[in-house]
Amino acid sequence: MKIAVFGLGYVGSVTAAALARDGHTVIGVDVARPKIDAIMAGRSPVLEPGVDEIIAAAVGDGRLRATDDPASALADAELSLICVGTPSLADGSLDLGYVKQVAGQIGSKLSLAADGHRVVVRSTVLPGSTRSVVLPEVERASGRRAGDRWDLCVNPEFLREGVSLVDYDNPPRVLVGEREPGVGRPVVEMYGAVDAPTYSVPLEVAEAVKYTDNAFHALKVTFANEVGRIWSARGADPQQVMQIFAQDTKLNISPVYLRPGFAFGGSCLPKDLRALTSAAHAESVPVPMLDAVIPSNDVTVRRAVDRVLDTRKRRVALLGLAFKSGTDDLRESPLLELAKRLIGEGLELAIHDATVSLSRLQGANRAFLEQSLPHINRILCEDLESALGGAEVIVIGHGGSAYDRDEEWRAQGKIVVRLA
Repeated sequence: MKIAVFGLGYVGSVTAAALARDGHTVIGVDVARPKIDAIMAGRSPVLEPGVDEIIAAAVGDGRLRATDDPASALADAELSLICVGTPSLADGSLDLGYVKQVAGQIGSKLSLAADGHRVVVRSTVLPGSTRSVVLPEVERASGRRAGDRWDLCVNPEFLREGVSLVDYDNPPRVLVGEREPGVGRPVVEMYGAVDAPTYSVPLEVAEAVKYTDNAFHALKVTFANEVGRIWSARGADPQQVMQIFAQDTKLNISPVYLRPGFAFGGSCLPKDLRALTSAAHAESVPVPMLDAVIPSNDVTVRRAVDRVLDTRKRRVALLGLAFKSGTDDLRESPLLELAKRLIGEGLELAIHDATVSLSRLQGANRAFLEQSLPHINRILCEDLESALGGAEVIVIGHGGSAYDRDEEWRAQGKIVVRLA
């Protein structure tokens, strides 16, 4: 393919070099003359292991060159990659000025590109940015609507500085966001030399994955540092603790718990988190991230209450009461807390949980339930249909086939609020 790469910083230079190495014809575009001169002299504009050698070979073979002229780069190009910076503004929001500028440049010269040209946003942008900023700018500058012999994609990069080439050749995935299904195929084909799982998704999903990755990386660093400070203060070697922690790929380093849904609860997580932060405070160890976990968890419960109240209905069936499905453990169940708050708002509540039966509950578990919901015997239904009877709203707190009847219930005129 012939590919134009707009922006010759870390991402653009590495991408241009790797694509040229893999057999594509690549033209880099930048406004900075020193970057252009470096590439034309066979050198990398950025300090990145291995890139100098690749650029030298690609320039020597005529597969890579650089220019400040968008028209020259776009002539007969099948793809244009936007790799410019997206810095923070003073208030922390994203500055899309460079992205918008390049989108306009590409649009103004789009008539020179090959039919079926794909404009590809590789810069890191928030969900919605490509559709709301890049798309109208290219359409405005070109006078052509997307789908009229050109289209728009997102292709986030997952490159770490210092090991960019290694990451390019061994990515966790090739991710392509598409304005419409199928339009990202040329972008997937561009990575023919890369062996990795490929995902073609809507534009906004591709944009969001990149931010989710980076937020989680930052979260992991902060988590390790916060618990490390606590364990150092309590006499445990934090390096050894985290080394053992990371060996658990069943729960700790795994997809488990990484699913958006309802709040956490149960006999362990809330209690142990409180004990951990209390120990940190006793040692005068600041742990702002860990301190924020329980308040954040409560926001999830409050949002569920608001979703029910926003229906403007009064008769509610809550399906699920234990802190998770498959158990009758009610201790610190977020669904029990949700039930309390809905009753406190004056709603008529009926509850069903196949694993929770008053006749079987004993000890602290039963005492906790009766203390939390004194009239539980009147609102806990033994069978599902009794709970659903007069309900206008059905709140699904547990998964499972018994509660997987959303369409049927909606057809009956009920509002379904799914938390699980």
